[in-house]
Amino acid sequence: MRLPITPYKIKKAFLYWRHFGTREFFNHLADRLEAKDIPYDAWRRDHCVREEELARQAKCTFPSMPLISIVVPAYHTPKQFLLELIESVERQSYANWELCIADAGASDEAGEAAVGAVVRFCRQKDSRIRYLALEQNYNIAENTNRAIGMAKGDYLAFLDHDDLIEPDALFEFVRAINESGADLLYTDEDKVRADRSRYYQPHFKPEFNLDLLRSNNYITHFLCVKKSLAKEAGVFDPSLSGAQDYDFIFRCVEKAQKIVRIPRVLYHWRTHQASTADNPMSKLYAYDAGQRAIEGHLKRCGVKGRVEQLPDLGFYRVRYPVEGQPLVSVLIPNKDQAEMLKTCIDAVLAVDYDNIEIIVIENNSTEPETFAYYKELEGLDRVRVVRWEGGFNYSAINNYGATFAQGDYLLLLNNDVRGTISRTWLKEMLGVCQRPDVGAVGARLYYPDNRIQHAGIVIGIGGIAGSMFVDLPRGRSGYLHKAALMQDLSAVTAACMMVKRSVFYEVGGLTEDLAVAFNDVDFCLKIVDKGYRIVYDPYAELYHDESRTRGAEDSKEKVRRFQGEIEYMRSHWSDILKKGDPMYNPNLSLKKWNYSLKV
Repeated sequence: MRLPITPYKIKKAFLYWRHFGTREFFNHLADRLEAKDIPYDAWRRDHCVREEELARQAKCTFPSMPLISIVVPAYHTPKQFLLELIESVERQSYANWELCIADAGASDEAGEAAVGAVVRFCRQKDSRIRYLALEQNYNIAENTNRAIGMAKGDYLAFLDHDDLIEPDALFEFVRAINESGADLLYTDEDKVRADRSRYYQPHFKPEFNLDLLRSNNYITHFLCVKKSLAKEAGVFDPSLSGAQDYDFIFRCVEKAQKIVRIPRVLYHWRTHQASTADNPMSKLYAYDAGQRAIEGHLKRCGVKGRVEQLPDLGFYRVRYPVEGQPLVSVLIPNKDQAEMLKTCIDAVLAVDYDNIEIIVIENNSTEPETFAYYKELEGLDRVRVVRWEGGFNYSAINNYGATFAQGDYLLLLNNDVRGTISRTWLKEMLGVCQRPDVGAVGARLYYPDNRIQHAGIVIGIGGIAGSMFVDLPRGRSGYLHKAALMQDLSAVTAACMMVKRSVFYEVGGLTEDLAVAFNDVDFCLKIVDKGYRIVYDPYAELYHDESRTRGAEDSKEKVRRFQGEIEYMRSHWSDILKKGDPMYNPNLSLKKWNYSLKV
């Protein structure tokens, strides 16, 4: 359906063009147009809960049937919006709830008519609806605190005054609470036009992802928090109005014992011209507050980092400084291709960090030019060549090279990677890798034609695992800007991966049964199993020619080897392959790599 071009949309487009500039404006426009190709309307209708299922849910009894207090701060809410919100709550298949509405416009005659009268009418039919007339409009944070003060429930669920929830939303919360003991829960969401004529822009979320949360408030709606956790975290901070929920989420996740994502679209964020859902530029003060929310979170966690706002409103970058001058050992396997190796080494030596050593692991080269270049390298203090006598086995070669490394950090680097974009990439990765909770860090890599080769790896893509956003032009950021945001993933490519040396040996290095394929994925999954984060860092950008020295996978021996590596992954990582990558979403495709819907 083609939507009409209105004066509001023209004005909005002009404001975005002025904010981003011409090139970035058209990059963002291309991302938005690509997102519109997702056939979401039909998909949503197919995935809505059926009436017979709601009837079954209504009869269901759980061991724990907590009272859920739905907290709504209201202010001059249009009558129809409020009625539709209340109706969406009353339709819940789970009945043990209360709706706590704090009316900040009650002192205004128009506000009383729009909210108080509507609530009083609805309360005549349903005593679970509660109403508090505030003596004045404080601000969104304090108004929410007053609504929380009304709540008697075991859990608090937060709604905006003009939004909608699906009729099985609370049932899904309570089922998850009983299954896992969750004290913080959130769901997938989408947006809905003011007149409910169209549902669009679905947001399919990963399981809890700390680095993504530090990049953007991806949890947003529909948030449900155990009341005891909310009390421990503290009330909404009025000084952070506009990002009060972002700050509250940070304080909750810092103390939560069990965070659960429910991968269902259970919340609909209504859009209109004054809402940030439709027009992020309508409340610019909120983004300054969001920056301060992240800064407060980092301070409470004892993490050093400088927070910057990105041009994409509501999105942020945390710069993690390098502590001290630790030695980084760069491991580069190599067979011939002297010019390519020289380009790679020159890029490493050109970075803005001096305390490095480069270990070239020579593997059966035959070309005289290669050995002539090795002779040149002998004159460089920070470079040495060691020889691996066996056949090509990427895992074994890197494990061997690591035995020569003196650094506390290892950088696994393919010989066909070159860093001509910026000199800061190694230092950028090191700052992230130094965090105690991080095991390994991966970079954003481009083909020579400036299209993405790697922006993180998702388990299950293409059968076992695959890189995301392949062939997306440089400058584009993809679905919800994920190609351009720091986030936790289950795996990143070893073509350019930094890992703590201690973690490398804690997990036993790279698995040598995986000579060519999936060794980096297996390595990352072993790191995650030990409780560390794998971080995709898009601010470390390099070019990658990808496997020019290895040749095609076309011989019977290579095909047999590849099939064996597939079977290894299926047998050793069957759980994640069956359940799905927690840093992805089960509603998304495993056949495409651009966050398309699974259809």
